[in-house]
Amino acid sequence: MTKEEKLSANTVIADTLDKATKIDSNLLVVTCDSRGSAGLVNFTNAHPDRTIEMGIAEQNAVTVAAGMAHAGKHPFVFSPAAFLAMRSIEQVKVDVAFNQTNVKLIGISGGNSYTWLGTTHHSLNDVAITRAIPNLEVYQPCDQYQTRALFNYLLTSPRPAYVRIGKRKLDNVYHEDFKFEPGKAKIIRKGKDICLISVGEMLYFTLQAAEKLAKNGINAEVVDLASIKPLDTEMLDKLAQEFNQIVTVEEHDVINGIGSAVAVEVAKFGHAKLTILGFPDKPAIQGTQDEVFHYYGLDSEGIEKTVKDILKR
Repeated sequence: MTKEEKLSANTVIADTLDKATKIDSNLLVVTCDSRGSAGLVNFTNAHPDRTIEMGIAEQNAVTVAAGMAHAGKHPFVFSPAAFLAMRSIEQVKVDVAFNQTNVKLIGISGGNSYTWLGTTHHSLNDVAITRAIPNLEVYQPCDQYQTRALFNYLLTSPRPAYVRIGKRKLDNVYHEDFKFEPGKAKIIRKGKDICLISVGEMLYFTLQAAEKLAKNGINAEVVDLASIKPLDTEMLDKLAQEFNQIVTVEEHDVINGIGSAVAVEVAKFGHAKLTILGFPDKPAIQGTQDEVFHYYGLDSEGIEKTVKDILKR
């Protein structure tokens, strides 16, 4: 884990897209009354000719973006994940994915980012929904370096994709030289006693838990699954045979998130036992992110406790 300045994904994305305008004349940003939440105010002020403001109309935004993509433009649609992956899902499925239009869908303020705004604004089902749609790639970066590398890939990829990001400044996991590869998971800490697979903001907490476990003689492997779809089934198959216990950790409902994706691979071998850590199948409590993560055992302390309990069985 590195100690460089922490940046939000929004800050990194806005800077990456700003630089891309110099080399991609077709790059456009589509917002849904969300330029402030997306950290795009400076971008839109600097590039009014690259900005399409649709207002609170996610369905229209996705369809308009698909139309622009058919005309050769490269639109990035920004809207809160709770709405982009819910209100506009038919347009995402038909206009974007089924027609394979070059639209990048950026679900901002994902997971529990909106905290006190409650369940209407929590996005704990978006990965389940989007990863079930054919032709749609799904990603969840963990820090500034992975975010920048991911968006540099998206800027050159012709395939539709959904990316979920949060609001907070991200703890650094990687370094500036990080290279993003779609469809590839990454082992970021080698271990032999148990395998911890995580994604997004939860990955740093998982690494913290692994370091705490090491002080107690438990050597945990930590794997980053930022590429949720395409999925690195080859690596998951190896892990499913190598480890007796696997734990997935995610800021998502326990149903059909990365835990379910991993479960499909683990089940092929009947060897490893899988524990899925996430939000339970009920409306989430309200509170700060840190309070909520602690309540559900998703902070480093909770992950550490779960691993210890598993290994005591």
